[in-house]
Amino acid sequence: MLQIVFNEISASEISQLDTLEQLELLDEFKVTKDDLEHINDERFGEIERDGKKLYRFRSKDWRFYFEVIGEQVIVHRVLHKGTFSDFLYRSKLPLGEDEALAESKHFWKLIDEGRLARRN
Repeated sequence: MLQIVFNEISASEISQLDTLEQLELLDEFKVTKDDLEHINDERFGEIERDGKKLYRFRSKDWRFYFEVIGEQVIVHRVLHKGTFSDFLYRSKLPLGEDEALAESKHFWKLIDEGRLARRN
């Protein structure tokens, strides 16, 4: 299993949940290299832009967006599914969630904010 590191923004996002929900989400959020090499589990997804690979992990109504650097999983954002379900509904895009996010400038702005945040 890879080491999971939350930056300031993603740590703040998950800390806003009640303690029990935090524990349940963190218990589910396990990432191995095999998970990422063989993304055939609906919990995981891949989003790419300009040759950079970002991963998505779904747990209940939450999405963890992260990248892997060496042996670390760097979590950039932890967002509620409604954040992007509403976006997809309003834009009426005939794409899946991951494909639509790959094309969304707003989504990448959120991710870049997370990339630039200090790691805890």
